[in-house]
Amino acid sequence: MRIGLYPGTFDPVTHGHIDIVRRACSLVDKLVIGVAINRDKGPLFDLEERVEMVRSEVVPLGEPLGTEIVVHPFENLLIHCARDVGAGVIIRGLRAVADFEYEFQMVGMNRSLDNSVETVFLMADAKNQAIASKLVKEIARLGGDVSKFVTPAVDQALREKLLSSKA
Repeated sequence: MRIGLYPGTFDPVTHGHIDIVRRACSLVDKLVIGVAINRDKGPLFDLEERVEMVRSEVVPLGEPLGTEIVVHPFENLLIHCARDVGAGVIIRGLRAVADFEYEFQMVGMNRSLDNSVETVFLMADAKNQAIASKLVKEIARLGGDVSKFVTPAVDQALREKLLSSKA
């Protein structure tokens, strides 16, 4: 069984993430979505909210291809998470050259920690290349319309979260 790990903070999950998940499903039999507990990034949504958001938005995407999708929160090293879930491949999405520079360093470090785990890069679809969770949150925070970047359920969750944080 080919197991892939697609890690990220998913704060929130965007159409870009969903596109990468859809395409990764054709590469593996089981796709683990690793939701990172990254306190340094100061997420808007707590871990449970992000896990549930990812679960509801992406788990059904595997069904047409027969790919099992599992959501797995993690706080350890990425390479340790890959070992924990039995992944032979880490899947990363790239939007721009700046992403590649960071990811190139990560691959080198991960390969030095465990060279049995490969990394596969999937280029973001052209219509998703500008989408970044950080920018989506900023646009939403400033009252902009993010509906073209996220699903309706995520858009609603963003509105509710931002409204409750103002109260």
